Amino acid sequence: MNQNNKKNVLLITADQWRGECLSLLGHPCVQTPSLDALAEDAVAFTSHFAQCAPCGPSRTSLHTGMYLQNHRSVRNGTPLDARHTNVALEARRAGHDPVLFGYTDTTPDPRGRSVESLARGYEDVLPGFAEEAVLGCDHQPWLEDLKAKGYDVSGGFEGIFNPRPGSEAEYDSNGGHVSAAPPIYSAEDSPTGFLTNRFLDYLKTRNGEGWFAHVSYLRPHPPFIAPEPYNTMYDPKDVPKPIHAAVSPEEEAHQHPWLAAALETTGDWLLPWHVDGSVSEISELDVLQTRATYYGLISKVDAYLGRIIQHLKDSGEYDNTLIIFTSDHGEMLGDRWLFGKRGWFDEGYRVPMIVRAPGMTEPGKTVTSFTEAIDIMPTVLEWLGLDIPRQCDGRSLLPFLMGGTPDNWRTEAHWEYDFRDVEDDAVERKLGIGLDQCTMNVIRGERYKYVHFTNLPPLFFDRQADPFELTNLADDPAYAPLVMEYAQKMLSWRMSNDERTLTHILVKPGEVMSR
Repeated sequence: MNQNNKKNVLLITADQWRGECLSLLGHPCVQTPSLDALAEDAVAFTSHFAQCAPCGPSRTSLHTGMYLQNHRSVRNGTPLDARHTNVALEARRAGHDPVLFGYTDTTPDPRGRSVESLARGYEDVLPGFAEEAVLGCDHQPWLEDLKAKGYDVSGGFEGIFNPRPGSEAEYDSNGGHVSAAPPIYSAEDSPTGFLTNRFLDYLKTRNGEGWFAHVSYLRPHPPFIAPEPYNTMYDPKDVPKPIHAAVSPEEEAHQHPWLAAALETTGDWLLPWHVDGSVSEISELDVLQTRATYYGLISKVDAYLGRIIQHLKDSGEYDNTLIIFTSDHGEMLGDRWLFGKRGWFDEGYRVPMIVRAPGMTEPGKTVTSFTEAIDIMPTVLEWLGLDIPRQCDGRSLLPFLMGGTPDNWRTEAHWEYDFRDVEDDAVERKLGIGLDQCTMNVIRGERYKYVHFTNLPPLFFDRQADPFELTNLADDPAYAPLVMEYAQKMLSWRMSNDERTLTHILVKPGEVMSR
């Protein structure tokens, strides 16, 4: 066996987990004791940002180490060019066997493939991963497990999340909301429990051999309904209220044309069984209970992460395993009257990141430097002793774990959001822009944030004076020099990160040079 194969890699992603939702960061109500304990033995990166949204593009950046501007898988369903490598392919080429529990939301390159081979659509699996337990949109393996246990799964994936029959009236009568009602399945039989058990079963078959596993949890992604006891773990009266710039969605929409268009829909999967239409139809109790249920889903994932960590300790593999916990993107959760993950808001892009590596010199350290999802692939490959492909826009985080700070580290976070819709041009028509103009880029420093649209007005915020970014200063003459400075930073960032797979190679007669 290759000596590197004795190293274990555990890459865990939760879906739609806001960056501040860890009790170790002082959140006013969320409790995450398992991740708190892991962080004491690891490094917590508290200014970590996703590169894009939604799930497919964001995970593509995480798995390939590339900014959206380079991999160009811009939406769920946009193909990932087959020429790009990724963390699983690189590890497999070196003799490892990366396996998947959950999903990667990868849309395969359709060129040269039959239509039949594209049956999974954007729910396909990233090349390089072996499929141990794939949970796509239909979550079929989980539903089959529920059916074998006697559950009624006739309603399919979305139906299984409906409140347990008879429980809605009980929770409504107590002043709660329908999303506080539990589903028919128990916590142990939830998708989180199912995936955890499948992964632990897999570990028991390894017999001391090295492994590389990607565990990709759905939660706390909607629908916002949680099994007992997590459905009532947090009281909606105690959760933080959402932040708004205005007293109504209609007034909020005045900040920017894109925001006005976004506010016409509630967001993805918001309580789909009883809310349909404009965000203005959602009551305050709806929002607060949704936030409470979301926090309960986080605590449920945390509890199952604790089981995995304990198994690694009990089996003696903890000290030989690189552990990375993060999320693909955040969740607006009612802030700015929005749900889902979109726009320029930190709430949709700042995500948790905890990394533990054997041999690290400063366990318990907190890193506030800006880190990005594109840094994960280089980190894994360097720890495995493998070369980092030229395509990677990110850099390894191992120096942070070994007591240092990498030279010339970034001083801002960057992300992109592409809001094109190939099937429906309604937003294009509303905003008066074309398909390829449905884009925004964000550069976010310690104090200032600049948002550039391809063909819409820019935004500029002073986060020191306005931490919730409620006041756009882009047209304020006093800030004009700073707006220009950040526009130039944006241009320089994009130019320095143009696709460069072959740009370091020079072909001369009978000779190929590179550096």
